[in-house]
Amino acid sequence: MKRGDVIGGYRVVSEPTNNGGGKCVWAFAEKDGKEYFLKRFLEPKRPGVYSGIGEASKKLLLEECSAFEDRHRTIMKLLKPDASGAGNIVLAVDFFHERSTYYKITERIDTSTLETPQALAPRQKAVLLRTLGLSLRLLHDIHIVHGDLKPANVLVQKKASVQTFYTAKLIDFDDSYISGKPPERGVIAGDSLFGAPEWRRYMQGDSDVEPEYLTTKTDIFALGLMTHYYLVGALPGHSASFGSPADAVNAGRQLRIDDRLTDEMHDLVLAMTSRIPGGRPSIAMFLAALADHEVCALSRKRRAHGGPSEAGGDSLSGAAGRDARPSRVRTNLGRTSAHRRADAAPHPASAAGSASPSPEPVPDTGAAAADSDAPPRGTSRVRINLGYGPR
Repeated sequence: MKRGDVIGGYRVVSEPTNNGGGKCVWAFAEKDGKEYFLKRFLEPKRPGVYSGIGEASKKLLLEECSAFEDRHRTIMKLLKPDASGAGNIVLAVDFFHERSTYYKITERIDTSTLETPQALAPRQKAVLLRTLGLSLRLLHDIHIVHGDLKPANVLVQKKASVQTFYTAKLIDFDDSYISGKPPERGVIAGDSLFGAPEWRRYMQGDSDVEPEYLTTKTDIFALGLMTHYYLVGALPGHSASFGSPADAVNAGRQLRIDDRLTDEMHDLVLAMTSRIPGGRPSIAMFLAALADHEVCALSRKRRAHGGPSEAGGDSLSGAAGRDARPSRVRTNLGRTSAHRRADAAPHPASAAGSASPSPEPVPDTGAAAADSDAPPRGTSRVRINLGYGPR
């Protein structure tokens, strides 16, 4: 693919790049006077008639390609642009292959740059988080898991009518799947920094983690991390000896929540980043918590620092110096039958069993010493898509 090429009727108008594209190459394109974002997948590759591979290998490749096509087309069919609440979701308008290569097309979106969301006023933060939550609710209501939720896949845009407010546009559904039916372990992708504990163990080959454990609650874990980032400018803290928040949680450690958050928001983020999927609130509960924008305010006065957690061993100091206590969100939101079934199932929760938009956030790890019993950092197959390139 090069500038000037016509692929599927779309003329490439920029130099292709894989900058921030993971396992794809992207460029801007035009068709019938409209601008588009064109993505060329580097894998899987459809085997040709004269590919020179054996029939058994060819059959396996065709099966992988068939599953890849079915997953993408299913998501495109379910996510309709005229659906209520779809205004802040950037949907694919075309998906096809030429020869051995797959391509996906979305409309090009112009967005503003918001490098310091934590500097916004509480009402502005609430609007930004609420628009993101509404988009996610649309997905979850039809049992779709985004699968790669992170700030890089959220385009921030100023509202045309009210210039002081920002809204979030959700993009990149390449890793989306039906809740409880994720891609196979060797195929599933995402970002290890925002991945949920059960996703992390599933992709690392933990046989205790069944595919049905990967539900919409994996998005809730990522949303909890993102909420913390949008409010204070950093991810929740954890020991530097862990490669990601999920690794720390899988080891039984509680993430360090910034103590400037309101009590309600502290408990909400803590519940959203629970180790057990069934213990995380639904997206409806998240939206209900944002009804009062003051929940997004930060305290100017830091609370007294708590001591080390007996269960986790990490010192709750620095950015999260609040005494360890049960989350009121987890207590007061109630236990649905789905939650009870999730808790009863052998979820991947046992530590003994195993492990822009805006600039990419960095977890706060400085407040804790390295843990000698931390699991080694796993090598994750990460697919990072930075959206629509420089603006």
